[in-house]
Amino acid sequence: MLPFPFEISATEGRARTGVLKTTRGDIRTPAFMPVGTAATVKAMTLDQVKQTGADIILGNTYHLMLRPGPERMERLGGLHNFMRWDKPILTDSGGFQVMSLSGISKLTEEAVTFSSHIDGSKHVLTPERSIQIQADRLGADIVMQLDECVAWPAEEQRAREGMELSARWAQRSKTAFGTRDAQALFGIQQGSTFENLRRESSERLQEIGFDGYAIGGLAVGEGHDAMCEVLDYAPEFLPKDRPRYLMGVGKPIDLVEAVYRGVDMFDCVLPTRAGRHGQAWTWDGPLNLKNARFAEDQDPLDAEVPCPASQDYSKAYLHHLIRADEILGKILLSWHNIAFFQALTAAMRAAIAEGRFEQFRRDFRARHLKA
Repeated sequence: MLPFPFEISATEGRARTGVLKTTRGDIRTPAFMPVGTAATVKAMTLDQVKQTGADIILGNTYHLMLRPGPERMERLGGLHNFMRWDKPILTDSGGFQVMSLSGISKLTEEAVTFSSHIDGSKHVLTPERSIQIQADRLGADIVMQLDECVAWPAEEQRAREGMELSARWAQRSKTAFGTRDAQALFGIQQGSTFENLRRESSERLQEIGFDGYAIGGLAVGEGHDAMCEVLDYAPEFLPKDRPRYLMGVGKPIDLVEAVYRGVDMFDCVLPTRAGRHGQAWTWDGPLNLKNARFAEDQDPLDAEVPCPASQDYSKAYLHHLIRADEILGKILLSWHNIAFFQALTAAMRAAIAEGRFEQFRRDFRARHLKA
């Protein structure tokens, strides 16, 4: 018995819309998960995040295990209680940040040993420890297996080694997780840009059996076209009756093309990171509010996005805030960007339900790529 039922309500081609039902609320798919790296979605209050329509957020195991620490987090009532978020939370395993941010000292069959990017302290992360931190200390609703994300580009042999290690760690993660009624465990498909490796990874994950499946190892520098080439086949290797989560993606056009190919869930730091640096994502593409052309533009940022930050402030005012390095500018653009990504997924859900997603995709590409 799977803990979280996944009900697909409509399909168009490979695109689908539905609901993943959790004990803390429904997740409407396609879904975009704002990233709450260190128990906060940067520059936003959780009331603002909720107002955008987000059903779920993501927490980063690596950052939280270093600060404030998993045992302290447990004493404080878990991540939901700590940050006062009562909806679902998905936590990543910590593996990607270990590979990308820390000074790695050793990667072995047993574990990855690394140095904190904060103070240089040594830590050991095993599949079992990752599960313990996510499920028992943080109390995440959706837990991810520990995997190795191989850097791109990779030779096939190196990609195979990472895929096979990830598959062995998937089994250890599943054993450590056991069976739970109110939490789900997702396995992660690996294999870089090699179709045969992606197929084999999927087969091994399904033999183990997971509540959902992620597509890992993309958005690591391969570019949009190469990513789409992998997504032409990778989602189809995964079970059709379980959610498919594309990790770390991405730009709006990436989301639309991935949904077209059968993906259900996404996360990315892009909306808030872009907002903190003066970039706004709109239906007509990205805008750089630092540009002088906005200095006297009294139009709202994007009147089509149902968010106060999008509708109630002029581009001229936002331009001023960004150029003056005012904190409010970072807040408003982050809020708008998260709202835009939620508006985008809501529009995709509606288009699939109404049988017009292919037209939506064509219109979006024409409008979004002309910028």
